Amino acid sequence: MADANAVKKPSKIKEYFKGIRTELKKVVWPTKKETYRYTFVVVVICALFALLFWLLDTGALLLLEQVLKINM
Repeated sequence: MADANAVKKPSKIKEYFKGIRTELKKVVWPTKKETYRYTFVVVVICALFALLFWLLDTGALLLLEQVLKINM
């Protein structure tokens, strides 16, 4: 009984990796131009969010300084 399970395990692993290979063949990879474009968009969005958070942080700090009458 134990020998039957031992034989099935490598087969399952082999099938698993065959499935991975089959699925990777279905993937449509982006072109070099698309990759550059997507990278540019991600960098710009990150910069915009960084600017937004900096403005919110600065505004909150100024508000707290006015409300609490302190300087930081």
